[in-house]
Amino acid sequence: MKPSDQISEFVRGALAQGSTPEAIRAALTRAGWSAPEIAEALAGWSAEPGLPPVPHPRPYASAQEALLYGLLFLSLGVIAWHLCQLGMALIDMLIPDLTDRYRGGSSERWSIASLIVFTPLFLLLNRRIGRLARRDAGRRRSLVRKWFASLTLMVATVVFMADAIYLVYTFLNGDLTLRFMLKAGLVAGVAALVLVYYRAEMDG
Repeated sequence: MKPSDQISEFVRGALAQGSTPEAIRAALTRAGWSAPEIAEALAGWSAEPGLPPVPHPRPYASAQEALLYGLLFLSLGVIAWHLCQLGMALIDMLIPDLTDRYRGGSSERWSIASLIVFTPLFLLLNRRIGRLARRDAGRRRSLVRKWFASLTLMVATVVFMADAIYLVYTFLNGDLTLRFMLKAGLVAGVAALVLVYYRAEMDG
């Protein structure tokens, strides 16, 4: 039996015998359990008059949701990457660098093709996940959902901070140009959109 199951069973049994949460907390503290472990175990049960301890819903993980959120995460990453690629190509076209002989072409077509494929996939997956969550509010407790949302937030935050650091470095180095500022703003804007989207997802 896992430690989390041990303490959960103890809390259930203690509540069934009429012990108060304060007494249970004190006993577990004396036994060496940490405050977060005790709080989590107590949060898993509630005492109701005339009833045995009532279990509270707990986070869960499923293979189906791992597939859905994995594809959603992949689609969002591909879309964000190729949006930046296309945006930078557009900036290069509008503000050309005379020392750069590269004219692009194939990379832009590749980005457009990727967006044509992955944007509908992202929208369909997002719609399906939203529909499932509306039908069953318990899906909001999915560990897979929380892990993928947290991972996406971390990646977007790292990209945003790295972009800001490079912008400051370029400014201090005296190489700050309009072209560079537009590209940095593009990357920051895409990262910010991802942050806003998944922040709402985490709060939802």
